[in-house]
Amino acid sequence: MPIYKKVNKDFFKKWTPEMAYILGFFSADGYITVNKRGASFWSIQITDKDLIYKIRDCVGAEHKIGFRKGLGNNKDLYRLQVGSFEMCEDLNKLGLKANKTKNLSLPKVPKKYFPDFVRGYFDGDGNVWVGFLHKNRQRPDLVIFTAFTSCSVDFLTDLREKLNEVGLSGGSIIKNKANYCRLSFSTKNTLKLFKYMYNSIDLEKDGLFLRRKVAVFERFVKTRA
Repeated sequence: MPIYKKVNKDFFKKWTPEMAYILGFFSADGYITVNKRGASFWSIQITDKDLIYKIRDCVGAEHKIGFRKGLGNNKDLYRLQVGSFEMCEDLNKLGLKANKTKNLSLPKVPKKYFPDFVRGYFDGDGNVWVGFLHKNRQRPDLVIFTAFTSCSVDFLTDLREKLNEVGLSGGSIIKNKANYCRLSFSTKNTLKLFKYMYNSIDLEKDGLFLRRKVAVFERFVKTRA
Protein backbone atom coordinates (compact mmCIF):
# COMPACT_ATOMS: atom_id res chain seq x y z
CA MET A 1 0.00 0.00 0.00
CA PRO A 2 1.31 3.48 -0.86
CA ILE A 3 2.05 5.81 2.06
CA TYR A 4 0.15 9.08 1.74
CA LYS A 5 1.87 12.17 3.09
CA LYS A 6 0.33 15.50 3.84
CA VAL A 7 0.74 18.38 1.38
CA ASN A 8 -1.32 21.44 0.48
CA LYS A 9 -2.64 20.28 -2.89
CA ASP A 10 -4.18 23.71 -3.50
CA PHE A 11 -0.84 25.51 -3.22
CA PHE A 12 -0.44 26.25 -6.94
CA LYS A 13 -4.09 27.22 -7.43
CA LYS A 14 -3.94 30.68 -5.83
CA TRP A 15 -1.36 33.41 -6.35
CA THR A 16 0.54 34.49 -3.24
CA PRO A 17 4.10 35.84 -2.83
CA GLU A 18 5.18 32.38 -1.63
CA MET A 19 3.49 30.58 -4.50
CA ALA A 20 5.05 32.96 -7.06
CA TYR A 21 8.52 32.53 -5.57
CA ILE A 22 8.32 28.74 -5.51
CA LEU A 23 6.87 28.69 -9.03
CA GLY A 24 9.86 30.77 -10.15
CA PHE A 25 12.27 28.45 -8.37
CA PHE A 26 10.53 25.41 -9.84
CA SER A 27 10.82 26.95 -13.32
CA ALA A 28 14.58 27.01 -12.78
CA ASP A 29 15.34 23.93 -10.70
CA GLY A 30 12.23 21.76 -10.73
CA TYR A 31 10.83 18.99 -12.86
CA ILE A 32 7.79 16.75 -13.25
CA THR A 33 8.04 13.00 -13.70
CA VAL A 34 5.52 10.22 -14.32
CA ASN A 35 6.41 6.70 -13.21
CA LYS A 36 5.53 3.42 -14.91
CA ARG A 37 2.28 3.19 -12.96
CA GLY A 38 1.18 6.62 -14.14
CA ALA A 39 1.77 8.41 -10.84
CA SER A 40 2.86 12.05 -11.17
CA PHE A 41 5.55 13.70 -9.07
CA TRP A 42 6.97 17.21 -8.92
CA SER A 43 10.46 17.69 -7.54
CA ILE A 44 12.93 20.41 -6.67
CA GLN A 45 16.60 19.54 -6.30
CA ILE A 46 19.00 22.20 -4.99
CA THR A 47 22.24 22.66 -3.06
CA ASP A 48 20.78 24.97 -0.40
CA LYS A 49 19.57 22.96 2.57
CA ASP A 50 17.85 25.79 4.45
CA LEU A 51 15.87 26.90 1.42
CA ILE A 52 14.57 23.44 0.53
CA TYR A 53 13.15 23.10 4.06
CA LYS A 54 11.49 26.52 3.78
CA ILE A 55 9.91 25.47 0.48
CA ARG A 56 8.67 22.23 2.04
CA ASP A 57 7.09 24.20 4.90
CA CYS A 58 5.40 26.63 2.50
CA VAL A 59 3.69 23.83 0.55
CA GLY A 60 2.63 22.15 3.79
CA ALA A 61 4.46 18.93 3.00
CA GLU A 62 5.46 16.14 5.39
CA HIS A 63 7.78 14.58 2.82
CA LYS A 64 11.32 13.62 3.69
CA ILE A 65 14.08 15.71 2.13
CA GLY A 66 16.37 13.49 0.08
CA PHE A 67 20.13 13.95 0.27
CA ARG A 68 22.97 13.09 -2.07
CA LYS A 69 26.57 13.68 -1.07
CA GLY A 70 28.56 15.73 -3.54
CA LEU A 71 31.69 14.10 -4.93
CA GLY A 72 34.83 15.97 -5.93
CA ASN A 73 33.94 19.58 -6.76
CA ASN A 74 30.22 18.86 -6.77
CA LYS A 75 28.10 20.23 -3.94
CA ASP A 76 25.72 18.23 -1.76
CA LEU A 77 22.20 18.03 -3.20
CA TYR A 78 18.85 18.16 -1.40
CA ARG A 79 15.61 17.06 -3.03
CA LEU A 80 11.95 17.53 -2.25
CA GLN A 81 9.73 15.13 -4.22
CA VAL A 82 5.95 15.28 -3.92
CA GLY A 83 3.57 12.80 -5.51
CA SER A 84 0.38 14.62 -6.47
CA PHE A 85 -1.45 14.37 -9.78
CA GLU A 86 -3.50 17.43 -8.84
CA MET A 87 -0.47 19.64 -8.14
CA CYS A 88 1.25 18.48 -11.33
CA GLU A 89 -1.90 19.32 -13.29
CA ASP A 90 -1.90 22.80 -11.73
CA LEU A 91 1.73 23.24 -12.77
CA ASN A 92 0.81 22.07 -16.28
CA LYS A 93 -1.94 24.69 -16.43
CA LEU A 94 0.61 27.32 -15.46
CA GLY A 95 2.76 26.23 -18.41
CA LEU A 96 5.26 24.05 -16.56
CA LYS A 97 5.20 20.57 -18.03
CA ALA A 98 7.37 17.49 -17.98
CA ASN A 99 10.52 17.79 -20.13
CA LYS A 100 10.35 21.58 -19.82
CA THR A 101 14.12 22.17 -20.11
CA LYS A 102 14.18 23.42 -23.70
CA ASN A 103 10.45 24.19 -23.93
CA LEU A 104 10.13 26.41 -20.87
CA SER A 105 7.74 29.31 -21.32
CA LEU A 106 7.19 32.26 -19.02
CA PRO A 107 4.00 31.74 -16.96
CA LYS A 108 1.39 34.49 -16.93
CA VAL A 109 2.25 35.85 -13.52
CA PRO A 110 0.13 38.70 -12.11
CA LYS A 111 2.13 41.94 -12.03
CA LYS A 112 1.78 42.12 -8.24
CA TYR A 113 3.64 38.82 -7.79
CA PHE A 114 6.14 39.08 -10.63
CA PRO A 115 8.99 40.33 -8.37
CA ASP A 116 8.58 37.19 -6.25
CA PHE A 117 8.59 34.97 -9.35
CA VAL A 118 11.72 36.66 -10.70
CA ARG A 119 13.47 36.32 -7.31
CA GLY A 120 12.59 32.63 -7.23
CA TYR A 121 13.94 32.02 -10.72
CA PHE A 122 17.03 34.10 -9.92
CA ASP A 123 17.72 32.02 -6.81
CA GLY A 124 17.40 28.88 -8.89
CA ASP A 125 19.18 29.80 -12.14
CA GLY A 126 20.60 33.27 -11.62
CA ASN A 127 23.98 34.67 -10.68
CA VAL A 128 25.37 37.93 -9.37
CA TRP A 129 29.05 38.83 -9.24
CA VAL A 130 31.26 41.84 -8.60
CA GLY A 131 34.57 42.62 -10.25
CA PHE A 132 36.77 45.28 -11.80
CA LEU A 133 36.78 46.57 -15.36
CA HIS A 134 39.85 48.20 -16.91
CA LYS A 135 42.21 46.71 -14.32
CA ASN A 136 45.18 48.32 -16.06
CA ARG A 137 43.92 51.80 -15.23
CA GLN A 138 44.99 53.73 -12.16
CA ARG A 139 41.39 53.57 -10.90
CA PRO A 140 39.67 50.42 -12.22
CA ASP A 141 35.87 50.47 -12.36
CA LEU A 142 34.09 48.31 -9.79
CA VAL A 143 31.03 46.78 -11.45
CA ILE A 144 28.24 44.35 -10.62
CA PHE A 145 26.54 42.04 -13.10
CA THR A 146 23.54 39.72 -12.95
CA ALA A 147 22.55 36.88 -15.25
CA PHE A 148 19.63 34.49 -15.70
CA THR A 149 20.37 31.14 -17.33
CA SER A 150 18.03 28.85 -19.29
CA CYS A 151 18.06 26.36 -22.15
CA SER A 152 15.01 28.19 -23.53
CA VAL A 153 15.80 31.38 -25.41
CA ASP A 154 12.06 32.10 -25.64
CA PHE A 155 11.78 32.12 -21.85
CA LEU A 156 14.67 34.56 -21.49
CA THR A 157 13.35 36.77 -24.29
CA ASP A 158 9.94 37.03 -22.60
CA LEU A 159 11.59 37.59 -19.21
CA ARG A 160 13.67 40.44 -20.63
CA GLU A 161 10.56 42.01 -22.15
CA LYS A 162 8.71 41.89 -18.83
CA LEU A 163 11.69 43.32 -16.94
CA ASN A 164 11.96 46.11 -19.50
CA GLU A 165 8.30 46.91 -18.81
CA VAL A 166 9.03 47.46 -15.10
CA GLY A 167 11.98 49.79 -15.61
CA LEU A 168 15.04 47.79 -16.57
CA SER A 169 16.52 48.54 -19.98
CA GLY A 170 18.42 46.38 -22.43
CA GLY A 171 19.68 43.03 -21.30
CA SER A 172 21.90 40.87 -23.51
CA ILE A 173 20.97 37.31 -24.44
CA ILE A 174 23.89 35.11 -25.47
CA LYS A 175 23.75 31.44 -26.42
CA ASN A 176 26.54 29.37 -24.93
CA LYS A 177 28.31 26.51 -26.72
CA ALA A 178 26.93 24.17 -24.03
CA ASN A 179 23.45 24.80 -25.49
CA TYR A 180 22.15 27.11 -22.81
CA CYS A 181 21.42 30.83 -22.97
CA ARG A 182 22.18 33.68 -20.61
CA LEU A 183 20.33 36.96 -20.08
CA SER A 184 22.68 39.45 -18.44
CA PHE A 185 22.43 42.99 -17.09
CA SER A 186 25.22 45.42 -16.31
CA THR A 187 25.62 47.61 -13.23
CA LYS A 188 22.85 50.21 -13.66
CA ASN A 189 20.14 47.68 -14.40
CA THR A 190 21.49 45.14 -11.93
CA LEU A 191 20.89 47.68 -9.15
CA LYS A 192 17.36 48.25 -10.47
CA LEU A 193 16.84 44.48 -10.48
CA PHE A 194 18.05 44.27 -6.88
CA LYS A 195 15.43 46.78 -5.75
CA TYR A 196 12.73 45.16 -7.86
CA MET A 197 13.27 41.64 -6.52
CA TYR A 198 13.75 42.49 -2.84
CA ASN A 199 11.82 45.69 -2.07
CA SER A 200 8.66 43.81 -1.11
CA ILE A 201 10.32 41.60 1.53
CA ASP A 202 12.03 42.18 4.87
CA LEU A 203 15.66 41.17 4.44
CA GLU A 204 16.13 41.24 8.20
CA LYS A 205 13.84 38.24 8.51
CA ASP A 206 14.42 34.68 7.36
CA GLY A 207 12.22 34.60 4.26
CA LEU A 208 12.19 33.02 0.82
CA PHE A 209 15.47 34.24 -0.63
CA LEU A 210 19.09 33.17 -0.74
CA ARG A 211 20.99 35.33 1.73
CA ARG A 212 24.34 34.68 0.04
CA LYS A 213 23.07 36.34 -3.15
CA VAL A 214 21.58 39.27 -1.26
CA ALA A 215 24.93 39.74 0.49
CA VAL A 216 26.69 40.30 -2.86
CA PHE A 217 24.25 43.09 -3.76
CA GLU A 218 24.49 44.67 -0.32
CA ARG A 219 28.28 44.70 -0.26
CA PHE A 220 28.38 46.43 -3.63
CA VAL A 221 25.77 49.03 -2.60
CA LYS A 222 27.82 49.87 0.51
CA THR A 223 30.87 50.60 -1.65
CA ARG A 224 28.80 53.18 -3.54
CA ALA A 225 27.34 54.88 -0.47
